[in-house]
Amino acid sequence: MSKKNRMKNVIQLDNVCFSYGEQEVLHNISFEINPSSFVCIVGPNGGGKTTLLRLMLGLEKAGRGKISVFGMNPQKARTLIGYVMQHMHYDPNFPATVLDIVLMGLIARRPFGMFSAQEKKRARESLSQVGIENLALRPFSSLSGGQRQRALVAQALVAEPKLLVLDEPTANIDTDGEAAINNLLRDLASKVTVVMVSHNINTVLDCATHIICVNRTAVSNAINRLNPEALKNLKGGSMALLHHELSCQIFDKQTGGSCEPDDKKGKEDNH
Repeated sequence: MSKKNRMKNVIQLDNVCFSYGEQEVLHNISFEINPSSFVCIVGPNGGGKTTLLRLMLGLEKAGRGKISVFGMNPQKARTLIGYVMQHMHYDPNFPATVLDIVLMGLIARRPFGMFSAQEKKRARESLSQVGIENLALRPFSSLSGGQRQRALVAQALVAEPKLLVLDEPTANIDTDGEAAINNLLRDLASKVTVVMVSHNINTVLDCATHIICVNRTAVSNAINRLNPEALKNLKGGSMALLHHELSCQIFDKQTGGSCEPDDKKGKEDNH
């Protein structure tokens, strides 16, 4: 891959392998993510999804292969990335307001915490984007799980990133809160690239432009390459599951219909 082509991609992985000690977690992974994509990463627990995110964020280093983010080493690209973790570890006795938590997203710019009026305005705008501006002065510890997660999305947005990375952001949110965040992320995808780990098949089908199935290896497919009739049958969620093999087939439990990409139909899966 030439340097010129790398610059066109938000994220590029070439033959990436990663191990914890002697245990290989990810093997020979290659894919690219283009600007303004909404990418959902799916796969079984322990399959390497979170590790893959950590590699993209520069929090882990590949044992083999190359990773670039905006044409740079992932560590150098961090200021361009907003990140929402699945759970935030914090001291509930620490007297931080919701606004304080959102402003923490600007710490890289203001290491001593002296935020300007303009930055505080931007933090309130981020809270408004996720629908909880009225909670700005509430203690963060007093929020429900769903409200906290919305605040963390606002924290990731306040620095106006070019790439938004989320690790199951709606895992502990009620249905209304989940719908609100999904709608927000779908709107944001026209301005920033979104990469999200999700176990919710309806989120994947309603929001994503691309799906990456991770189970030690990884396969990336555009949603519009999946069989449209089977996709239609999957809507509703209760009858749907992901079959996490190399081809990342999506099956309807009720009919057995496959959402495997049309150009892979009939090919044997050797994984």
